[in-house]
Parts: sequence; C-alpha cells; structure tokens
Amino acid sequence: MSVKRKQYNAQFKFELALEAAKGLKTINQLASEHGLHPNQISHWKRHLLEEGAAVFGHGAAQQQRQAAQVEAELYEQIGRLKMEVEWLKKTTRLS
Repeated sequence: MSVKRKQYNAQFKFELALEAAKGLKTINQLASEHGLHPNQISHWKRHLLEEGAAVFGHGAAQQQRQAAQVEAELYEQIGRLKMEVEWLKKTTRLS
C-alpha cells in the first residue's frame, strides 16, 4: 500500500517561507512545529527569495496578459487554417 504525499497550498508555503526568511525562528523550529523536513522549508525559502522580485516587476503581469493574448490569437489562426484545409480537401474531391 502506497502512502499519498501531502500537498501544501501556495499560501501555506509562502507563509512558512516568509517566516523562515524573517529569521525569528530557526528552520528546524518551524519544521518541527509544522511536521515538515527542514530541507523542504529551506527549498521554499530559497524559491521565495529568488522569485520574489518577479512579484514587484513592472511588466510581469502585463507580459503574462500579452502572452495569453498572443496564444489565443494563434489558436484562432490554427482553427481557421484547419477549416480552410478541410474545405480545400472537400472541394478538390468534388472536382
């Protein structure tokens, strides 16, 4: 019988990583309080410190919106091209 791994939500990870980054308690103390391995908290802390700057980046959200818009346009174009190919296949069979 296999044991299902625990999955933690983003809010929990953020709070624990922030608490570790503040340094009010050691990582070992936090790990024992929450029943986690210290390496896991260290990993979340490192991730927060490395990727935290992206949260305050001026163009991060705008770039994501633009990428989503471009992706949607490309999918629309793919759909139109598929329809054209199907139409061409049908018309060439009839001729």
